[in-house]
Amino acid sequence: MITDILISNSVSENIRRHQEEKAQIVARTVSKSHIVINALEDKQNLTEVQEYTKDIQAATNVMFIVVMDMNGIRMTHPNTKQIGRRFVGGDEKLALKGKEYVSTSLGTLGKSVRAFMPIYNEKKEQIGVVAVGISLESLETALGRSHKNIIIVTALGLMIGIIGAILLARYIKKILLGLEPFAISKILEERSTMLQSVHEGIIAVDNTSTITLVNKSALQIFKKAGLSQKPVGMKIYEYMPSTRLDHVLQSGQPELDEEQTINGVSILVNRVPLIVNGQVVGAISTFRDKTEVNQLAEQLTGVRMYAEALRAQSHEFMNRLHVILGMVQLKSYDQLSDFIRTLVDYRNQEFGSITQHIKDPALAGFIMGKLSYAREENVDLSIESSSTIPEPAANKTTHELITILGNLIDNAIEAMADTVEKTLEVTFSYQENRLTIEVFDSGPGISSELQKEIFKKGYSTKGENRGYGLYLANKSVKELGGELTIDSKLLLGTNFHIQIPYEAKEVGK
Repeated sequence: MITDILISNSVSENIRRHQEEKAQIVARTVSKSHIVINALEDKQNLTEVQEYTKDIQAATNVMFIVVMDMNGIRMTHPNTKQIGRRFVGGDEKLALKGKEYVSTSLGTLGKSVRAFMPIYNEKKEQIGVVAVGISLESLETALGRSHKNIIIVTALGLMIGIIGAILLARYIKKILLGLEPFAISKILEERSTMLQSVHEGIIAVDNTSTITLVNKSALQIFKKAGLSQKPVGMKIYEYMPSTRLDHVLQSGQPELDEEQTINGVSILVNRVPLIVNGQVVGAISTFRDKTEVNQLAEQLTGVRMYAEALRAQSHEFMNRLHVILGMVQLKSYDQLSDFIRTLVDYRNQEFGSITQHIKDPALAGFIMGKLSYAREENVDLSIESSSTIPEPAANKTTHELITILGNLIDNAIEAMADTVEKTLEVTFSYQENRLTIEVFDSGPGISSELQKEIFKKGYSTKGENRGYGLYLANKSVKELGGELTIDSKLLLGTNFHIQIPYEAKEVGK
């Protein structure tokens, strides 16, 4: 109902405006006619003017076209008996003073919307007025017809929406195996409780042998065996060649109390297929180190990182909500309006500045994400460009640029974790098919000795399983045929300078 009212009002206003514009256009056309101008000046050929306006009236389907002199005396009228009489309605006075306007009034032919247009001769002297009227009755008929169409379309749309909602609900329920939301929530809670309470290591794969879940107890055993601590997303047979979990996927038969050796570490394993509706959709393995008792599995792999990321992202948002709540409680509505407007304008300016200079949507979106991440880490990240950076001709260039910038920005933010001033500046420059990027941070700097080592694969001063960021960034620069240099001094910050060939994408391709 509300939609119908809003649309009807909008359509009604548009129809009325259209009819008013139509009347003005017809009036303006007649006012420029030499037939009308000559007749007004010479007081002759009135029959010709009457025929002329009659033809225009028929062609445009208006209610009337009346040409009058400066005394308001009609020279034309659909009813020839009204010719020579004074114009009726009283709304023509301003037109006789040179004004153009639209009004509504009652005349000899009934109530109508009227457009008045002054008539001037070649000396720019006003010699009369033309009035064009459109019947309000016909206008209301058009509005009623449009309202009826709106009701029909709204009803049809509502029916389609209801049918679509029913079909979508059935489809979703089928995907969810007929479970209601509360049942799914209960299952997830039970699953989480189970994983946090077991002493065994747990690893699960989907039907393509891709690792989807590993708990902490399992990672502790894998670490002891010298395996990577980030197995999720890898193929089980690539990550752990001695496994038989992929065989369980193929056979659909469990393997219980099997002994397995992973790089010299002995574990006792149970492997079970996951079967839904008679189909093997995955497999899960539980195992324990035979030489020691595992500690309680605290969290699933990745859950802590996910929770911390959500907490970091919501921190700034919650602070702003607290400010808004305080202003509402203090009834500081003007300050609240300014505060919200400032937040919106800041976001729009930030987005506009990046998209104005960086035309590659993927790269621009990536940088917007890094700006949000930097704010969460309390780092002042600024993005500057002295020129417009066009889209690259090859998609590979975008991929490598994201790798370069992502690693350099993340490395810089991490380097400034313990510094008071956290400033990070990324500068772009594009000229003659060559892109220059500078990434400067106000961190503790890098000694000249370490500068010779930081680009080596796996080299890091931050612990094990680190040291890949700068290696990958330098590798991507070389893949693009560019050069990466570093200028850093202790306590004075670090500046990475990148130059790469950059062929712009041709317009229209």
